[in-house]
Amino acid sequence: MEGKTYREIGRRDPLFPERLLHIGPRPDRIYVKGDLPDPGRPSVAIVGARLCSAYGRRQAGRFGAVLASHGVQIISGLARGVDAWAHEGALGAAGSRVFGVLGCGIDVIYPRQNGPLYRRVEENGGLISEYPPGYAPFARNFPLRNRIISALSDLVLVIEARERSGSLITVDCALEQGRAVYALPGRVDEPLSAGCNRLISQGAGVACSPEYLLEELKILCGKRMPSEEPVNFGLATDLELVYSCLGFQPKGLPAIQEETGIPVLKLKELLLELELDGWIRELMKDYYVKLK
Repeated sequence: MEGKTYREIGRRDPLFPERLLHIGPRPDRIYVKGDLPDPGRPSVAIVGARLCSAYGRRQAGRFGAVLASHGVQIISGLARGVDAWAHEGALGAAGSRVFGVLGCGIDVIYPRQNGPLYRRVEENGGLISEYPPGYAPFARNFPLRNRIISALSDLVLVIEARERSGSLITVDCALEQGRAVYALPGRVDEPLSAGCNRLISQGAGVACSPEYLLEELKILCGKRMPSEEPVNFGLATDLELVYSCLGFQPKGLPAIQEETGIPVLKLKELLLELELDGWIRELMKDYYVKLK
């Protein structure tokens, strides 16, 4: 095995990432080379097409570089295309922290041409896999590993994806986990942008610039923006309770119900009332965000 010695971390180990304890299926253990993402720092997953265009390569590198330069940890899958370009862009930023989640054993470099990138990511962040050393990169591994990419992130950014792209599996995982999803808009006649444009039409955030994502993460020029003061809009008690548990990142109906304790049928009526009055928006089925 090349490079540093890997660590095997079981889910009962204090080092096991808390974010991975609440996903399904939950990994029993993970293997790590280098470090794990710092849960106290913002993290963005950048995913997209393997056979990306020049536009996709340029934007993946740009978003990776700007976000990393502001202290954002960049997480991706070390695949060809968007993943690799996002990693490369981030690695060009001083003090960047970059993490690759593998769909094979921690000691297996796949694809082979990403060997130099594999080693740079390990040295400037870390590599993570749920598969034991030597495990081959079977096709079935990659959709499953996407749930780990999204779980370790605060926000998932999709840069170029076809209508049936594997990147959309990461989006599904992100929404199930209550993560925010953003997509890079593209030309309507470009097949590589069809998946992103569809996500936007369904309510995903529009990634118009890296700076916009920094604002969404409450980061401005390397500093946290001050927290917003809670505002009472004069809503009735139950409506106010539901509204107060929502934020500007998507939250699923089960999580809202758990926080409010309101029966599901009544909760849906309250959510509908808030949406009709313009207070909230349903981004995708049963996932809601504040508008004010």
